[in-house]
Amino acid sequence: MNAKMILCSVAAIAAMASQAAVTGPGIKNCGHNFADVAENPWNTTGEICLPCHAPHGNIKGLPYHAPLWNHSVPTNTYTVYSSDTLTATDVDQPSGATKLCLSCHDGTVALDNFSRKTTGTAFMRPGAASPGVNHWNFGTNLTATHPLSFVYDTGLASADGELFDPAVTTTSLGGTIEHDLLIGGKMECASCHDVHNQAGNEALLHITNEESALCLTCHDK
Repeated sequence: MNAKMILCSVAAIAAMASQAAVTGPGIKNCGHNFADVAENPWNTTGEICLPCHAPHGNIKGLPYHAPLWNHSVPTNTYTVYSSDTLTATDVDQPSGATKLCLSCHDGTVALDNFSRKTTGTAFMRPGAASPGVNHWNFGTNLTATHPLSFVYDTGLASADGELFDPAVTTTSLGGTIEHDLLIGGKMECASCHDVHNQAGNEALLHITNEESALCLTCHDK
């Protein structure tokens, strides 16, 4: 991994009409609030959480970081990021945590494929603000996003020379990079983006990227 790599693109779900702006902290104040049936007619329940989570009858056999997951997951083969500046050697197919994001954001699984429904018809589409530019539907070609699903540990930081050691370097959230941002020791979509919008930052970021604060949390520049 190298600082020349681009930062992850905005990770916010586009509703059928438009993406809701982040107006404050909490899931009710971002584009992951699916309760408005007028904007999200595919969510006939009017519930915020149900398209992703349910207390009973969820998909079995998913990893621990897929809590009570209720949405169909993709089975695609992805084209992943590669570069001669990339030190990590295990950048491969997206793993559990990132596949949960891609279950909507790769545009191949319908938004309304939840609660064991597999015949949904509502798919991700480009944002209304920039017609023809697809901000949220990444497809299966991930070569233009930050590399994902690779182990970020002390060994990688040492080999790269431009990364902070995640086991000892602290973040503005109060813990180490390993504790605050990594999932199962790996860099995933949710390492940068908080799907539940606890901080209320633009693009659902855990840490604001003003003056590249998020980038510089891991990249030693």
